[in-house]
Amino acid sequence: MTKGFTLWFTGLSGAGKTTIAEIVRVELEGRGRKVEWLDGDEVREHLSKGLGFSKEDRDTNIDRIGWVASKLTRHGAAVIVSAISPYAAARDKARAMVEEHGAFVEVFVDASVDECARRDVKGLYEKAFRGEIKEFTGVSDPYEIPVNPQILIESEHEEPAESAQRIVALLESRALIPAAVTA
Repeated sequence: MTKGFTLWFTGLSGAGKTTIAEIVRVELEGRGRKVEWLDGDEVREHLSKGLGFSKEDRDTNIDRIGWVASKLTRHGAAVIVSAISPYAAARDKARAMVEEHGAFVEVFVDASVDECARRDVKGLYEKAFRGEIKEFTGVSDPYEIPVNPQILIESEHEEPAESAQRIVALLESRALIPAAVTA
C-alpha cells in the first residue's frame, strides 16, 4: 500500500496557502497520487458548521481537520490541508494524530498582514481594520508563527509555482513521492 502523508499549509488569510496547494495537488495527481484536500473554508461549511472564531472553536475546528487528515493518511492518501490554524498547540495536536499513521509536513506560508490585506478580494481585512470583524487572525486575534516548519514559503518573495516546486522537491527528498521522470 502507498504510504500516506499530510501537507499542512498554515498562514494568514490571503498568504497564498490555497493558491500554492492547488499547484501541488495538480503535480501530485499527475504523478498518480490519490489526493484529498481539506480546505479550511470548506471544512467550516461542512464539518464545522456552527463553530465561531473563539480560541476554543478554532481549536475544535483544527482538531476535526487533524482527525480526518489522520484517517486519510492511514489509508495512503496524500492529504493537503489549507487552514489558517493560528495556534501552535492545535497544530501540534493535529501533527500527533497524523504521525500515528504517516508523515506530517508543516508548510508555513508567510506574508505580512499588509500584503494579505492588499491581496484580499473579499474585503475582510478592511472590515477587520475598522473593527467590524472581531477575532480576525493577524489583526485582532493572534497568529502563532510556526517555530520549526518543515518548509517556509515567503509568498511575497517568490511565485506560487516556485513555492510549489520547492514543496514537491521536499516531498521527493523525504521519499514521500517518487522523483519526477524526465524524458
